Amino acid sequence: MEPVHIGFWVIAGLVLVALVFDFMNGFHDAANAIATVVSTGVLKPHQAVAWAAFFNFVALFIFQLKVASTVGKGIVDPGAVDHYLIFGALLGAIAWNVVTWYYGIPSSSSHALIGGIVGAAIAKAGGGTETLIGAGIWKTVAFIIISPLFGYILGSLTLVLVAWICRNKTQRRVDKWFRRLQLCSAALYSLGHGGNDAQKTVGIIWMLLIAAGVTAHNDPVPIWVVVLCYMAIGLGTLFGGWRIVKTMGQRITKLKPVGGFCAETGGAITLFLATSLGIPVSTTHTITGAIVGVGSVRRTAAVRWSIASSIVWAWILTIPCSALIAAGGYWIGRGLF
Repeated sequence: MEPVHIGFWVIAGLVLVALVFDFMNGFHDAANAIATVVSTGVLKPHQAVAWAAFFNFVALFIFQLKVASTVGKGIVDPGAVDHYLIFGALLGAIAWNVVTWYYGIPSSSSHALIGGIVGAAIAKAGGGTETLIGAGIWKTVAFIIISPLFGYILGSLTLVLVAWICRNKTQRRVDKWFRRLQLCSAALYSLGHGGNDAQKTVGIIWMLLIAAGVTAHNDPVPIWVVVLCYMAIGLGTLFGGWRIVKTMGQRITKLKPVGGFCAETGGAITLFLATSLGIPVSTTHTITGAIVGVGSVRRTAAVRWSIASSIVWAWILTIPCSALIAAGGYWIGRGLF
């Protein structure tokens, strides 16, 4: 595979755009990480975002770069990648994130990026799909269903287990315990969020560097890429995405500290599992499934299914919409540089 000739300033500009996407990913998904701990009153919003941002960055030291490898080498044939494809993919993902953030829709930044990569690759191939790697794409698509389902099951099972353990305790005492324990579950969820989501940007920058010949296909990811991506997502989380907090924390179902703990724990376990397997999943899908699971254990009517169903529609539309924007972005890129 011959490297594509890409000028230094083009590479630097695209790395900067990728970091902007990473920042927006943290900004967009911050609400998912802090919604439960804020809505239950355990932390004030500014405390919660600082807590989540810190553990987003700490994830750098916890997880191997398996998700980055999937995104960088497992979605599109590396030989088909050039700077136009990277530009289109990032434009599609960023544009869709802005639209969904503006309307307060908790969509997936992760799937927006995957959709962007796929759309730009198809545009480059003139409408063909021969450069796409089916195994990586189908694994990602499958987890659109699997990750919220896991979150749902683990969130609900955790609540059932907690209810049994605390069956002879007063509500006041249980709330006191779980206000403290929710700090731990929020930290674990933020570790999972940072570990899975930051690696997606690591993967697309890695894809660019391989295409440009800056690093060889079998070389490890440069450490500066990893550090910058984890810093960017942490800073994005620090600024927070307040429009989505209300949807995630209160509009789906009302949460108490014990429910927040169970939802975050179920979501964290799911994210840890997916990251260890190298699967780029949606933290949004995962925590939504866990919150719905916790709400449905209390009673089915406790879940506002109309809100949950509108979120599911956003999930369904994310990949095709970001892919369509990215295809246009690919041709815009060809006209720009």
